[in-house]
Amino acid sequence: MLQACLNGARRPAEHPALPVTAAALAADAAAVVAAGAAEVHLHVKDAGGADTLHGDRVAEVLTAVRGAVPGLPVGVTTGAWAAPDPAARLAAVAGWTVLPAYASVNWHEAGAEDLAAALLDRGVGVEAGLWTADAVRAWRASPLRDRCLRVLLEVPDGGDGAVPAAELLAALGDAGTEVLLHGEGSSTWPALRAAVARGLDTRIGLEDTLELPGGDPAPGNAALVAAARALGAG
Repeated sequence: MLQACLNGARRPAEHPALPVTAAALAADAAAVVAAGAAEVHLHVKDAGGADTLHGDRVAEVLTAVRGAVPGLPVGVTTGAWAAPDPAARLAAVAGWTVLPAYASVNWHEAGAEDLAAALLDRGVGVEAGLWTADAVRAWRASPLRDRCLRVLLEVPDGGDGAVPAAELLAALGDAGTEVLLHGEGSSTWPALRAAVARGLDTRIGLEDTLELPGGDPAPGNAALVAAARALGAG
């Protein structure tokens, strides 16, 4: 499965094609599906282009994307940078009137298990974001582990992505859950190739990289998805 990660925590000035508004996210969702993506992960933005968990914004974006691509699984972030206080994140999720298919929860962040439980209780799938071996071990010990939709193994920027990916997969072991492996920055394409080689789900988009595999600037998300498909992803 190839997921398209449309914008991430990036601000509009970082790329001319970064989708920020509901209309732009809807148009990009349609474009990446046409290019071969099966799912979309996005960050809802406020008027200034910063990530937000505000219910009205979440509803506006999800409604627009689903109108453009009916039936498309759409996920959102719950990253602590969007609402640093764990109680505020819980309150935001409780106030959502339109629900995503799934949401990413970074397991190393304060309040992650409570947030994951709240999402699951509302019928929202949980992608467990695991960036380190310690986070993998914490997730493996969690009573929520078997209720998660998948784990999102995230290889950090720097290096070729192969060794950190192998370390995360070794720490994960046979957890009996779906795995989506991806990188960011310089590790993006090596991690994607590692995922393809191992038969794992992966993702690509302007959240993770602004460059095509050869290092040329990416014109947008659809071009990144097409390049990933050419490498065998999805």
